[in-house]
Amino acid sequence: MLVEIPDILTADEVAHAQQALVAADWVDGRVTAGHQSTRVKQNQQLPEDSPAARELGELIVRALQQNPLFVAAALPLRVFPPLFNRYEGGGSFGNHVDNAIRQVSGTPLRLRTDLSATLFLTDPADYDGGDLLIDDTYGVHSVKLPAGHLVLYPSTSLHRVTPVTRGARVSSFFWIQSLVRQDAHRTLLFDLDTAIQRLNQDVPDHPCAVQLTGVYHNLLRQWAEL
Repeated sequence: MLVEIPDILTADEVAHAQQALVAADWVDGRVTAGHQSTRVKQNQQLPEDSPAARELGELIVRALQQNPLFVAAALPLRVFPPLFNRYEGGGSFGNHVDNAIRQVSGTPLRLRTDLSATLFLTDPADYDGGDLLIDDTYGVHSVKLPAGHLVLYPSTSLHRVTPVTRGARVSSFFWIQSLVRQDAHRTLLFDLDTAIQRLNQDVPDHPCAVQLTGVYHNLLRQWAEL
């Protein structure tokens, strides 16, 4: 399931992030790449212990927790501290699949990457190229969203970033370990949750809403891993 989520950050929060990232010290993006990704990754990244990365990462996590669409789609158990990258001057990231397990730097905490997320921090008009291409059973999806918007997709997906030929593309990226491991199960729960919300809006107090809500929670009870 691929879900685009608008307005994770407000316009003021995006502007604050952009200002902080302009002044930050960037390093070679291969510092977090796996063995195969190292050969196809050409970008810059903020160090994980960068003050800007920590401050903006906390801002993003708070925003995620308050976004109903993100919570419904991801069913998050753990969120990896957001990282930040920049592509410019032909920078790109070739075909790769994200590592299955990530360890939070400086801690014993490990996270299974069920979902990958990219939060765009540059408006599309400010750069050329830099499309996020995600493969699934229905073909290739090209994603290039306004600043402050996020795309969420299964970490099992083959994906890549096309070369940036003008300007710079800055974004945050991170991973989520979901309460529900299987993407197919998360998709069913998301569709059911969406249908229940629409039913409550269109036909308030309909008795079927209670029954369907019970089905949702019983499925979540069956599939959730804590």
